[in-house]
Amino acid sequence: MIVHISDFNQLDIVASRVPEEAYRLAEKLWPGPLTLLLPRNIKVPRKVTAGLETVAVRMPAHPVALELIRASKNPIAAPSANISGKPSPTRGDHVVRDLYSKVEVILDGGETLYGVESTIINILTDPPKLLRPGAYPVEVIEEILGRRIEVPDFARGLGEAPQALAPGMKHRHYAPNTELILVESIRGDFDAVRGAVTGEAEKLAGKGLKVAIISFKEHSSFYKGVKAQILELGSRENMFEIARNLFHTLRVLDTLNVDAAIVECVEERGLGLAIMNRLRKASSKRIVLP
Repeated sequence: MIVHISDFNQLDIVASRVPEEAYRLAEKLWPGPLTLLLPRNIKVPRKVTAGLETVAVRMPAHPVALELIRASKNPIAAPSANISGKPSPTRGDHVVRDLYSKVEVILDGGETLYGVESTIINILTDPPKLLRPGAYPVEVIEEILGRRIEVPDFARGLGEAPQALAPGMKHRHYAPNTELILVESIRGDFDAVRGAVTGEAEKLAGKGLKVAIISFKEHSSFYKGVKAQILELGSRENMFEIARNLFHTLRVLDTLNVDAAIVECVEERGLGLAIMNRLRKASSKRIVLP
């Protein structure tokens, strides 16, 4: 689990040492959606770190979260407020649906700003390694450090990590109950993507299946003649909007009573890397175009 702190003084409680590069990132990006993998202080129970000698730490930016940590007078180790494996909650009603009667209190701080979870960096390796892409694009981290961040395939949502050093690295995550089919283009050819989405939707509808299409705002009118329900993720020119809408859209999808959803994919740059990580981990099938 990620350990959440409310000020820099608590770093010494959770980490046995803090590398200089970790301080540089924290000074620039905390409070904010950045999680750093650091050496575990013996004060942190092994149950929190899954028996590992490293601990994942971040300082959230939300005033309600910070006040909760301050009021507890301790760092707080916590997972996302959802059933494991399902789409992460970004609104209070998502938490109510998942955890009603399972917890005693739900503290509603309003809709999340970024929509996707924090970026997780292993600052202990050389070069530093991206463990989970998130709200801070890897390009921002590289600019601050002045050097390259390693982006392994598992951070792109392709395959599993050999070891789960942080949340979201292994197994299928973020998945709705509805089957998710991704249509990706290596070259970012959106015309080809739209054609492939239409073809896949018509093929499934021909088999008697109920279909939904998750598309960009600019493309939704293109599918009006297709026998499918349309959900808009946001503008393809606004990755922030798409990231913010992503998990809510996957939850809405499960209310439509369809058999499968076909998704237009984004390019792996900026927030697009985090979006594609979540979609690939949630999907059951990928159609990759040249």
